Amino acid sequence: MVFPAGNNGEVSYILKACRERPVVWGEYQGEKGCPRLFEKVDLRAGRIVRVGDFSEARKPAYKLWIDFGPLGTKQSSAQIAKCYHREELAGRLVMAMVNPPPLQVTDFVSEVLVLGVVRDDDEVVLVQSERDVPPGKRVL
Repeated sequence: MVFPAGNNGEVSYILKACRERPVVWGEYQGEKGCPRLFEKVDLRAGRIVRVGDFSEARKPAYKLWIDFGPLGTKQSSAQIAKCYHREELAGRLVMAMVNPPPLQVTDFVSEVLVLGVVRDDDEVVLVQSERDVPPGKRVL
């Protein structure tokens, strides 16, 4: 079960709670903390169709336009410019949370949250599928 598009208040609460205290798998089953986190967050595969520079961002980032198949094309600001060149991103399959509240980043609205792993040097490496999958498929 995922949230309908309009229920961003609870998703915001979950994201805030998880930032304040890291999630330990299986720890939260009740009403407090991060209840059944993976039932609340809609994670999908998407394919980057366009990449733009984002010089206005505080950290090195790109503006991404990502095709999520039946969900349409969504835009995202991703702090991945230290690890990736623009040219290598177009066509790449990525994983993203597609139901966060929209986030205004300077003059750009980020509609989805691209998933990445933060390394010790603060560079972000994209989370990817080991095989090709159609855009819009759910991540479990």
